[in-house]
Amino acid sequence: MDKVEAPSEEINSVTTLRWWPAVLLLVLMAAMRSLSVFIDTPSMGVMMLSLMGPAAIGLLILTWWLLASHASVREKAVGSVGFALVTAIGLAFLHPSLKGMPAIIYVIPTAFATFAMVLALLAKYASWRVPAAILVTAFGVGYWDARQSEGFSGSLEPHWLWRWQPNSEQVYLRQLESQVSQPSLQVAEEELALTSSPWPAFRGRNRDGVVSGIVIDEDWDTSPPKLIWRRKIGPGWSSFSVAGDLLYTQEQRGDQEAVLCLSAETGDNIWDTSYPSRFWEALAGAGPRATPTVAKEGLFTLGGAGILLCLDPWTGREIWRRDIKLDADRDPPMWGFASSPLVTDGLVMIHAGGTDQKGVLAYRVSDGELVWSAPSGNHSYSSAQTATFDDQHGVLMVSNQGLQFVNVNDGATIWEYAWPNKNYRVLQPLVSGSSILIASSLNEGTRRISVERASNGTWDLQEQWTSLSMKPSHNDFVHYQGAIYGFDNNIFGCIDFESGDRNWKRGRYGCGQILLLEDSGQLLVTTEKGEIVLIQASAERLDERAKLQAIDGKTWTHSVLLGDRFFVRNASEAACYQMPVTEIAIANSESAPTADDVIDAKIE
Repeated sequence: MDKVEAPSEEINSVTTLRWWPAVLLLVLMAAMRSLSVFIDTPSMGVMMLSLMGPAAIGLLILTWWLLASHASVREKAVGSVGFALVTAIGLAFLHPSLKGMPAIIYVIPTAFATFAMVLALLAKYASWRVPAAILVTAFGVGYWDARQSEGFSGSLEPHWLWRWQPNSEQVYLRQLESQVSQPSLQVAEEELALTSSPWPAFRGRNRDGVVSGIVIDEDWDTSPPKLIWRRKIGPGWSSFSVAGDLLYTQEQRGDQEAVLCLSAETGDNIWDTSYPSRFWEALAGAGPRATPTVAKEGLFTLGGAGILLCLDPWTGREIWRRDIKLDADRDPPMWGFASSPLVTDGLVMIHAGGTDQKGVLAYRVSDGELVWSAPSGNHSYSSAQTATFDDQHGVLMVSNQGLQFVNVNDGATIWEYAWPNKNYRVLQPLVSGSSILIASSLNEGTRRISVERASNGTWDLQEQWTSLSMKPSHNDFVHYQGAIYGFDNNIFGCIDFESGDRNWKRGRYGCGQILLLEDSGQLLVTTEKGEIVLIQASAERLDERAKLQAIDGKTWTHSVLLGDRFFVRNASEAACYQMPVTEIAIANSESAPTADDVIDAKIE
């Protein structure tokens, strides 16, 4: 009796996978990953879809494999167990910088994509498609085991190194180990008048990034900025504060945070003080976020993990310390404690974000005793700053809950403006007369509010406008002659102060920072790539006059301009440039500190 053969259609239905849904899911995964690349200012939803969407598509790939692939039960079982095993092994051996969120964003989608791609390509080959898919998946995940991350750009573009390459922090630590120990330079106290410090705190004396009395020569072909010194520095996003010839900043040194005092003339270490503490997160990396504050009572610093120090500014000797994790009963927020200390009226204030009354903490500068605490949002990467409205002096604080204005002496609320935000707030409030500009991350935009006090003493706070034409992330803005200059995500632009309407958006500078030279109407932008860009403020167009590559690497830190000296740093380098400042501007400006005033002279 002849053997009856099954119809060819039945054989194909058993041996050939239904491959086209896998291909569609792979295309969708690639499209999601590309969203933030093709959109200049993506919203939080779009950004999260671009980052997390591919992992979610991976779950759909798993659903296809188990329910709609036409694979046999045995193949599904072997394939699923093999896939889970090689992925788990790969995740276990990842470099620490790729564990957690980077693994969800990159490693897991790679595993699903390689598994589905091989199954789709070998859909007709029943005997070895599953072993091949498992093997290729192992190689795909293994690729990530050979990588490490040095963080992400402002547009969330990753910076990868091979696992065996030393990262910038390791290179710096090796350099420190190889250096011959040098005695600390001696600084006579009478040479440093802390009360007259020209740049004592984050973004200057008023925390507004405004420089007075300076005009920079625009012809950098003939008179370019001159490099005075350039040096390696440890990771961190602390800017500089300046007193006389001394620069203060912070860095990470392995498991130690360090406060540095550098010579403004040479960049050499005068002293450094380190203590056990380390903060790290995947986006920005390791290191302190806050900028030291110089005051007559001492030097005040806040580390990324919450150590608040008062140091002797001449020697680095510790006077007192507090741990705000304990004082506020909370862990560091996602990107670390970043509040640069505000010193005023005998108090030093920082934002801690603890529950109940532990949002803003005020310590006595002399001994570090907690004087008062006030409720605030549960996180803020902004810093407290003083302000005056209708002769009422107080402290402004931006948080995820909005804006508050509190009494300096006891933290009592004078007024508060509610603008809750699910994301994060970083920028300093910009005060202009009776108006304040506050910003929210990503697609929430910038808002102008007015502050007026009625005859009966009550405060009236009104929204003037909310603009989606300027959506900064961690990039502060400035106000000049009726226009606001700053970053709309990673593109530099300008909006109208009265209406919030966009004037222009053009500067491809990444997520950089800005200084305003108010007497000349010049803008000095530090780009995310470490360039210095000189711009003439114009409400009509981007008027770029000159550009210079200053330092290498991702540069998010606020720069400092004093006289003709420009100080810039990022997480791996620091440098000082002598800017081509015009002689007429210095001679005619009583408020402008010259290079000799700032760098060389002894301030009595």
